[in-house]
Amino acid sequence: MASAALNGAAANGRGVSPASSVGGSNSFPKSKRFTDIPSTIDIPVQDQDDEAVEIDLEVLADDPTELCTLFEMEGAARTYWMTVSLAYAKQKKIDFAIEMLIKGANAMQANNPREKLSIVSALCWMYLWKSREAPRVAPEGALVSEAKTKEYYLQLATQSLNEASRINPAFPPLFLARGVLQLLRASLQPPSKAPGAVDPEKTETLRAALKSFDDALRVSSGKNMLAVIGKARALFSLGRYADALVAYQDALARAPDLVDPDPRTGIGCCFWQLGYKDDARIAWERALEINAESKIGNILLGLYYLDASGHVPINSPEFIKLYKRAMTEYTQKSYKLDKDLPLTCATFASYFLSRKQFDHVEALAHKAIQFTDVNAIASDGWYLLARKEHYANNLERAADYYRRADDARGGTERGYLPAKFGAAQLSVIKNDLGEAKLRLEKMIQQSKNYEAMILLGNLYAEEVFANQFAPVKEDKSAEAKKAISLLESVRTAWKDPKKSLAPDAAVLLNLARLYETENPDKALQCLQQVEQLELDQVPQSERPDEVEGEAAIKAALRRFLPPQLLNNIGCFYYQEEKHELASELFEAALSSCMRIGEKNDDTDTDALVTTISFNLGRSYEARGMSEKAVEVYEGLLKRHDDYTDARTRLAYIKLRNNPGTKEGPDAVAKLYQENSSDLEVRALYGWFLGKLSSRKRPNNIAEDPEQRHYKHTLQNYDKHDRYALVGMGNLHLISAREMRRESEADRQKRSAAYSRAVEFFDKALQLDPKNAYAAQGIAIALVEDKKDYKGALQIFIKVRETIKDVHVFVNLGHIYAELKQFTKAIESYEIALGKEGKAKDANILSCLGRTWLNKGRAERNLDAYKTALEYAQKTLEVAPEQVHFKFNVAFVQIQLASFINGLPEHQRTSTQLEEAASGLESAITALDEIAASDHPPYPKHDIEQRANMARNTQRKQLERALASQRDYESKNKEKLQLALEQRQAALKKKEEEIRRKEEEERERQEKIKREREEIAARDRKLAEQRAEEDRQRREAEMTTDSETGEKIKRQKIKKASSTPAKRERGGEERERKGRAQRKKKTSRRDRDNDDSDNSGSDAEEGGRKSRPQKKKQRLTSRKTEPTGKYKSAEIVVDSDESDEPGMEMDALERAERALEKKQKRSHSPRSGGEYDDDEDEQSRRGRSRSEESIDRMDIDDSKADAGGDEEEEEAAVSTRRQNKRSRRGRILDDDDDEDEDESGAAAEADAEEGGDKDEAKETAGSPAASPAKADAAMDDEE
Repeated sequence: MASAALNGAAANGRGVSPASSVGGSNSFPKSKRFTDIPSTIDIPVQDQDDEAVEIDLEVLADDPTELCTLFEMEGAARTYWMTVSLAYAKQKKIDFAIEMLIKGANAMQANNPREKLSIVSALCWMYLWKSREAPRVAPEGALVSEAKTKEYYLQLATQSLNEASRINPAFPPLFLARGVLQLLRASLQPPSKAPGAVDPEKTETLRAALKSFDDALRVSSGKNMLAVIGKARALFSLGRYADALVAYQDALARAPDLVDPDPRTGIGCCFWQLGYKDDARIAWERALEINAESKIGNILLGLYYLDASGHVPINSPEFIKLYKRAMTEYTQKSYKLDKDLPLTCATFASYFLSRKQFDHVEALAHKAIQFTDVNAIASDGWYLLARKEHYANNLERAADYYRRADDARGGTERGYLPAKFGAAQLSVIKNDLGEAKLRLEKMIQQSKNYEAMILLGNLYAEEVFANQFAPVKEDKSAEAKKAISLLESVRTAWKDPKKSLAPDAAVLLNLARLYETENPDKALQCLQQVEQLELDQVPQSERPDEVEGEAAIKAALRRFLPPQLLNNIGCFYYQEEKHELASELFEAALSSCMRIGEKNDDTDTDALVTTISFNLGRSYEARGMSEKAVEVYEGLLKRHDDYTDARTRLAYIKLRNNPGTKEGPDAVAKLYQENSSDLEVRALYGWFLGKLSSRKRPNNIAEDPEQRHYKHTLQNYDKHDRYALVGMGNLHLISAREMRRESEADRQKRSAAYSRAVEFFDKALQLDPKNAYAAQGIAIALVEDKKDYKGALQIFIKVRETIKDVHVFVNLGHIYAELKQFTKAIESYEIALGKEGKAKDANILSCLGRTWLNKGRAERNLDAYKTALEYAQKTLEVAPEQVHFKFNVAFVQIQLASFINGLPEHQRTSTQLEEAASGLESAITALDEIAASDHPPYPKHDIEQRANMARNTQRKQLERALASQRDYESKNKEKLQLALEQRQAALKKKEEEIRRKEEEERERQEKIKREREEIAARDRKLAEQRAEEDRQRREAEMTTDSETGEKIKRQKIKKASSTPAKRERGGEERERKGRAQRKKKTSRRDRDNDDSDNSGSDAEEGGRKSRPQKKKQRLTSRKTEPTGKYKSAEIVVDSDESDEPGMEMDALERAERALEKKQKRSHSPRSGGEYDDDEDEQSRRGRSRSEESIDRMDIDDSKADAGGDEEEEEAAVSTRRQNKRSRRGRILDDDDDEDEDESGAAAEADAEEGGDKDEAKETAGSPAASPAKADAAMDDEE
């Protein structure tokens, strides 16, 4: 039902147009309220038949006492009392009208009670009027018992209604009054706290109102349009907007001149609630077109444009245009028409709230609350007062007003979300975050409110940020996840164009801070999105014209962005080792600071410039641009000579760039002496001491100067200094690594040293759980002390994401090598080798050679041995002075010779053996040299013994293997050559097969392409032919006007014997001929595709449902003899047509149909009129709709002129005889009849114009007479 009503709304909603026909194009209907009140009235004087007192009803006294006395003395009839009171009501003097009616009712006491009935009924309506204008609650300072509120007048109206009902309960005006009274009572009922669309009590009251309006319609025989509108209003209040729309449209269609009340306003409201806002606008505009002084129409249109402005960006010209139109053109006019209209007051109050004009806000909001009879408007008034107090920081009053606004809409589970949100904001201001989060979570559960999600996400985020700087850290991972989830949900909603939500930079910045540690890449994406938002807001006038390219324009516009944003993006680029991009962002941030300083002299940007300049210097360092970095740091020191961080970086650069001179050490020593208490300086000095003592450390760790320095830092400066703790742990690791491990006591002492190192690392992790260097130290201790490779591997994998240092990957390679995962070990070493400055690191190259050797041993892979030898040789090339690297080369050569010697003859070649022998000789020579060196890596005796074994044993083994291999190869040379040739032939054949398949696929694709082009060309040709045929057909339909000489359509030659209905349709049939033929073909095609009667009937039923209007139908039966097992045919005849005279079946027609049935039975394939079971639906149905229409048209002609033209009767009989099968009954809609009439009429028109009726008959009957022709025509159309 709802969908049907909506469809009707869409069709008729611009449906407010019927009134436009009333009174002509420039005349609109006027309100008829009080139009029957005369300008003067004559009161007859008692006992004086020819004397009367004339009263001017347009100028009435402000005190009706004199008039009442006159009426009482003269015994005026009820009519005079009523007329004068209504004249007062016309002048909006409702209190005087009520006084007149009360005194009139008292004067009628002695008369017939029924004389009093009309007066009491009118009194009830006056009380209802006063209820609409009375305040909702008692004014401040007034006694509730004495206040004349809406409820007060409703009680008086109820008393009057009851009194009238006691006199005559069936008095018609009372039904309407009772319905309006129940509507007003329902609107004043406080909303229920329980969840639900409509309150149960309010629902019962509205249903009672519906019953009263139905009774009013019943007693008025459906002519009371006010009752129809009242019923629509009750349905609207029940939330049945589609039904209400139908009722409003019904009222407008039946009373198009009704403007007070105006159903167009109700139609627009229904459209609005159903989501058709543009249709609502059209309805309201039509209402204003009829009555430009409609205060309701003006404010509703104002709200429409306010809503439209909320769907465009605030800073766009479209927003300004819509908002200005809403407020100045409509809302302001509505306010001028009625300054007490609640909806207008609430709308204007919101406008003044945005302008911070709080005095106007308070006055207008109180008006909206006092005079409305709609709970939602009262809620808006309380909310506006709450916002006003919120701005003034009157938190207690604001909280009270927020509560009232929420309660006016149901509160608790229902309520008003903006009011709930305001209360949550007050809780945040009071620092009651627990209550705020509870309120916001309830809001999000009730409705997915994005403002609430933003505030709640920010509260959780602030908890996480505050914990980062707390002395004692707590686990806030759950809060971080909640914050990210909420803010990401809001971020996702921005992408939905239907929601029209503008991105908020604050949300993105908080997300960036939340992602900063765990997901820096996501944090960078958030900042980049903020950057784009800021770039979009740069005025067009500031955009450079001479710059081309998106990147160049973006770089030029960055100077207009906030420098803090650019600095943060640069820091993330620096962490990702994108140092060039980082430098660009830091430079842009400095340009932005300069622009701010030039624009506003009062703004202090010194702190920003200092920080950004230091970051720029660090990025220059990372890029190897030491000179630029020094220049930046020196510039900082000129401005701030006490900037320790800049001095620290300068000292480090000098130490790094001049390792062999005293400049660097002197700079570090001087820095340390001047800033010995600075922890950053102490860290640098500790690192410097470590570099000095790295080559020769004392055996006793207590004597190590680096250890003493760190210990001094922890004892005297900061016991929680993490750098010192990690440094102490590293020193204990180095000490433990160098300890002896021969005896059990040595091993225990060594293990204790590792434990001491772990203690320092653990302390650092307690202070900073994200300290990757401390975690790495623990992993190293696990490997070296406990041999816990798997546990250490998990730590290194996590550390790898934080520390981009080469040592992390080297350590990972060591662990993978120990776990026999050689491929992963090689990957880790290669990553370390690819780091900046590590391409020729001898240690990493040596590790790679060792890992490849172990991989070759494990997998018995000759290529791995060769790769190991290559890396060993590269290592020796990098550090030729290192004897142990020379030993590694010799060792790998010996291992390679041994491995090749052990291979079977068919897996090796003589060339490989020769290379192995050559390598073995080189290894022997190298071992002799290593044994003769001063500091061999292994005992001299062991090296000499290994050289002798290679010289005496392996050399002879290789010689024998080489001779054997050559003999094997000479004997199998032909076989090997044949096998090689066969393999090459197989490869060649395979390649040819691949080429052949590719060629076939290419030809197939070309063939498909050609076929598609031919089909496209054929389709174009058919389309051109069809267009040409249409053109020729249109030209054939045109003729030359004898008077003007212009081309016009041919007019059908009307027959004198045609029925009136047929003559009316004759002028239109030729124009609709083409459409009727297309419908006929489509209908025939649909019937051919149906396999059962049910599917056919369903299709017809669906067709009838899809039609916009349903016409009256009447089912008539043709009482004929039954044909077989099928029922007799039934058709639906249009009621209007069947009621015309001459439509009854005459004797001639009955005789023709009896003859037709006899012919059908004679042609039937079986006796008894039965059909084969395998006949399809169309064969059982018999004929197409076009044939039936022709039959019916012929019958109509025969009935219209029973004794008429014999040729027409013969044509009808011959047309019916062409059908070879019986026709089943079906229900025809009026549209089907029209289509059938059109097709038949078009055929007759052609026949009449051409003068050949036989040809017309053949054309009209061709679909049934010749199915092949019909199919061919259908194919042509397709």
